[in-house]
Amino acid sequence: QVQLVESGGGLVQAGGSLRLSCAASGGAFSLYTMAWHRQAPGKQRDQVALITGTGNTNYADSVKGRFTISRDNAKNTVYLQMNSLKPEDTAVYYCNVRSTIFREDYWGQGTQVTVSS
Repeated sequence: QVQLVESGGGLVQAGGSLRLSCAASGGAFSLYTMAWHRQAPGKQRDQVALITGTGNTNYADSVKGRFTISRDNAKNTVYLQMNSLKPEDTAVYYCNVRSTIFREDYWGQGTQVTVSS
């Protein structure tokens, strides 16, 4: 059974930093795309960043230059380094691991990030 466990969320002041982690278990995910999404109250869930199995990355315009996604395949873990945080970054952040080839799509339970002004 695949499980994704996120950690690293919390409360931080504007301009501060947080590092989210998502550890995947129950499989081998080196070929999977790993991504972070977020959902603010009353808004839809949006993808923030992704990293492919070959290490290519993509970011939402709102976080470019501030967030960095990385992965450690040996640990089946994806990270999101968030710098220069803004109040509008406040949301529940979700880890997502997926493969179109294997037709699999997994989600974590979410971790709250709150940025105070």
